[in-house]
Order: sequence, then C-alpha cells, then structure tokens
Amino acid sequence: MIIYFSRADENYAVGYIDKGNTEIAAEYLQELTGADMFKVEPIVPYAADYNTCIKEAKERVGNAPVMAKPDISAYDTLFIMSPVYWGTYAPEMETALEGLDFGGKKVRVISTHEGSGLGSMISDVKRICKGADVDSKGLAVRGSQAKNSKQTLTAWL
Repeated sequence: MIIYFSRADENYAVGYIDKGNTEIAAEYLQELTGADMFKVEPIVPYAADYNTCIKEAKERVGNAPVMAKPDISAYDTLFIMSPVYWGTYAPEMETALEGLDFGGKKVRVISTHEGSGLGSMISDVKRICKGADVDSKGLAVRGSQAKNSKQTLTAWL
C-alpha cells in the first residue's frame, strides 16, 4: 500500500499546480507496483499560497487531524510518501500513522523536496512505525522533477 500526503496549489519551485508533486510520484509508484493507494487528507485544508501553507504546517506539528487513517492490516509492504515540511514528513502523516500496528511490515520511505532530501523522515518513520522493518535507503525526489520521476522510482525499486 502507498500511503501519501500531497498538496496542490502553490508549491515551491514549481508554482501553482493542479496535482501535488508527491501525488504525481505516488501514481507512478502505483503504476510500477500495482499497490493500493491511500491519500492522507487534512480535516482543514492548507492555504493555496505557499508562504501561508508553510506557516500553517509549522503550527500543525503535533496536532494535525486527518479525515481517516489507513487500514494497513492486509499489507506486508508499505510505501510512505510525503513532501518535506519543516525537515520531515507533513504533520498529517504522523497523525495518520500513529497507533497503527506495523508489526512485521516492511516500510519504504519517499520524499518530495526542493533541497531537503529526506530530512529526518527515515528516523521519524522508524519512531512512529513501531515494529516495522524500515528500509534505511529511502528515496528523495525533487518536487520540480516529480513529473519525470518514473525512471528514478523504477531504478529505486
């Protein structure tokens, strides 16, 4: 299963987009793996403009309610995908993942970014996904290159 957070509207280095960079990469990943997808949705959407969005993201750290949590019980492998917000995954990812049973599951991490790489996503995923085998070799995709990331994802798999 691919569990991802993505945001359209104004994104750093790409301007206004109809579909978020992480969602674009997640769709390529789905095409390559056949995995089911779960989009993490905030209860309160982010502002359309980038600067307001990043301020909102900082305010939501530790308190980012989501519409629903994924049911991961039927999956052995999970891909966790998010843009890098304040050095790690979007705050909504933490809310969506906390409290789930990751025992015996393999987890692979992918970020979209414009210079942050994976940030602390790998260590944060290890912390929140207790019992999972988290692959230490995540993949960082530049958001501005998300539309051209299929080959990168193929090589990483």
